[in-house]
Amino acid sequence: MTLAAQIKLIVADAVKHLFADADVKGVTITINQTKPEFEGDYTVVLFPFVKVLRMKPDALGAQLGTYLVEKTGIFTSYQVVSGFLNLTVTDNYWVNFLLNNFNNIHFGEKPGTDCRVMIEYSSPNTNKPLHFGHMRNIFLGAAMAQVCKANGKQVVKANLINDRGIHICKSMVAWQRYGNDATPETTGIKGDHLVGDYYVKFNDIYKEEIAQLVAAGTDKDKAEKEAPIMKEAQAMLRDWEAGDMEVRELWQRMNGWVYKGFDDTYRKMGITFDKTYYESNTYLLGKNIVAEGLEKKVLFTKEDGSVWIDLTEDGLDQKLLLRGDGTSVYMTQDLGTARLKYDDYKLSQSVYVIADEQNYHMQVLKLILKKLGEPCADGIYHLSYGMVELPTGRMKSREGTVVDADDMIAEMISLAQTQTEQAGKSDGFTHAELAALYEMIGLDALKFYLLRVDPKKKMIFDPKESIDLHGYTATFIQYAHARICSILRKENVPLLPGNTKFQSTDFKQAITPAEKNIVVALEQYPDILASAAEEYDPSTLCNYSFQLAQLFNTFYDEHSISKAENEEKKQLRLMMIIMTAQTLRHAMNLMGIKLPERM
Repeated sequence: MTLAAQIKLIVADAVKHLFADADVKGVTITINQTKPEFEGDYTVVLFPFVKVLRMKPDALGAQLGTYLVEKTGIFTSYQVVSGFLNLTVTDNYWVNFLLNNFNNIHFGEKPGTDCRVMIEYSSPNTNKPLHFGHMRNIFLGAAMAQVCKANGKQVVKANLINDRGIHICKSMVAWQRYGNDATPETTGIKGDHLVGDYYVKFNDIYKEEIAQLVAAGTDKDKAEKEAPIMKEAQAMLRDWEAGDMEVRELWQRMNGWVYKGFDDTYRKMGITFDKTYYESNTYLLGKNIVAEGLEKKVLFTKEDGSVWIDLTEDGLDQKLLLRGDGTSVYMTQDLGTARLKYDDYKLSQSVYVIADEQNYHMQVLKLILKKLGEPCADGIYHLSYGMVELPTGRMKSREGTVVDADDMIAEMISLAQTQTEQAGKSDGFTHAELAALYEMIGLDALKFYLLRVDPKKKMIFDPKESIDLHGYTATFIQYAHARICSILRKENVPLLPGNTKFQSTDFKQAITPAEKNIVVALEQYPDILASAAEEYDPSTLCNYSFQLAQLFNTFYDEHSISKAENEEKKQLRLMMIIMTAQTLRHAMNLMGIKLPERM
């Protein structure tokens, strides 16, 4: 239990003792960190008690503050300021906290629970490579999986491959028309990139055919439907759903190229999954659910044979679930996948990491499942996130303006190398060590930059800014950690937590402000970690880690460890930086970010 949580309980007991006749059960106790301009460590908000106790804030604060200082042994003094009770915690509390936790590699984690959560992320289409637009999704999902695990949840990391549908057929048709039997082996092009090239090719030809039809006098809307290459793709989709052997063989072949490409990119990013679903295996389940919905009269059929659900009474509209030709839509397969995931794992919560462009889709999915009586409906949670743009603007796959994930990773590694060499920090490393360091710095700068912003907000990614050694970056945190490791090496203290032993002392000397700031921040880590899980927001951890690294830098600028005033102070400061490094490693590791021992 963090000190803030302890103070809340202590204040509740104190109020009950001091004002036994008052009914304070419904009063909310708020504990905040004291603002820097005031004396104290934690602040109790007095206003909620004022009305119930019929006391002036200053009188209440004085009485409560006196009691807390005299009776608890945790506080040395108090100050009442405009309805707020500021409490100063004893140095002994912070010292004992360090002694009890500086070797605890699991500090901040919660014990395991029965709560089973599936986090579905990445979910790529097999008509193109993973691109930069996917990366926020992937890193967000992977980070939240680790954060939830650290908070005691049983987590299943899932990937739903969008391996069927009209978009897949577009790449297939273009390859049939223009591929001349090209393969990754004959072209030397990575499989997912090769297939993506034909997706772009399809849309180029589609535009040309529309323009030709319009020039011949066809209405544009009709031309979009009558363009030969689009009709070929639609026919191929029907053949695929009918099980046509030739179409299925081509589909498996091209998808196989893409999967190999995906696996290579996932490996570069350090991404793994516990379970992979394929829409080609779930869309039929969705069709079965649609059939059940018709029997229950939850759904209805239109004249063309298409199946719909009417959500107008819920403030939405009518939603198509099955086309008139019997082919399914995204919603169809999403219904089947939702049921399958629940049946496989009996999930407490099913988290979908999907961009905010699909907010409406996810709202409709959950509502339909509720109306159909599916038990998985209540546990669905949409982790909605804003899109990522580059300084040059938004990316579009069909127009070939995206930045591929592989290219972005290579660019970040190159930037890391350039920055390190320009800073003159590449001496003393072997060639292999430098290669590993550049990869770590570059890729982790990318991860941190994409995770440091509240997921709900849109963002612009600037590669150069993301790797700034002095900015709000992973590089800044990595360098602080490397500095700590350098200090520990010089002091001959083990770098691995859990191995450090110090002589028992009373640590009676006062803690300086710079020392206290670090220890207070460390003590708050469990609350930060819990908040990141509750809000599904890893930016909380990014901000915390950056601030902790800043506090270490300030502390180290003001205080010497090797030349500390005495051995007692030296041991205290060593414990502080050991736990700082340990906490930074723990927080960053949850986001897939490594902290080097040398930089």
